[in-house]
Amino acid sequence: MGYLARMREWVSNYIAAEKEALDSIPVDEVAKAIETVKGALKEDRQIFVFGNGGSASNCSHFATDLGKGASDAVGKRFKVLSLNDNVSWMTAIGNDYAYEDIYRRQLENYGQSGDVVLTMSVSGSSPNLVKAVNWANANGLHTITLVGGKRGKLAELATQCIVIDDTHYGRAEDCQMGIAHMICYAFMENPEWAA
Repeated sequence: MGYLARMREWVSNYIAAEKEALDSIPVDEVAKAIETVKGALKEDRQIFVFGNGGSASNCSHFATDLGKGASDAVGKRFKVLSLNDNVSWMTAIGNDYAYEDIYRRQLENYGQSGDVVLTMSVSGSSPNLVKAVNWANANGLHTITLVGGKRGKLAELATQCIVIDDTHYGRAEDCQMGIAHMICYAFMENPEWAA
């Protein structure tokens, strides 16, 4: 088999595996997450999102879509903040304390009981996410986590857990973004749901 034929086969297999990962997304759990986000909007609560690596990028994208697109559609502003977007603050915390504290210490400044924390992690066990979710739980924040097939510690800790049944980082992160888009577009395409 030649190079192009092998490449086409690899692409086809990747797409098939991506479809399986998408099919593993638990519809009821995503609907619950949409309800939680709706509750935060109605109660004027803050929504904090954060992750590492590709998951951090997905969190930034989610905050943009919810903060701008969904807010514009419903006519009320979602208070959403991606904690992985402030590089100077994260590096100050990481340098002066520990990298594990970069999100927990930001939550100490901002987080209040009744707010929402949403984390995205393929491994589900990143120490900086685990510490932040532990703090959030101890201080009355609602915690949602999107994790890959390994589930990890976050699956046990979060108030609500959405498991993508794939451990491949690319496919799991693609699914994270799909879930993030579902949450945002639920309001963008059905603004009456925010009432």
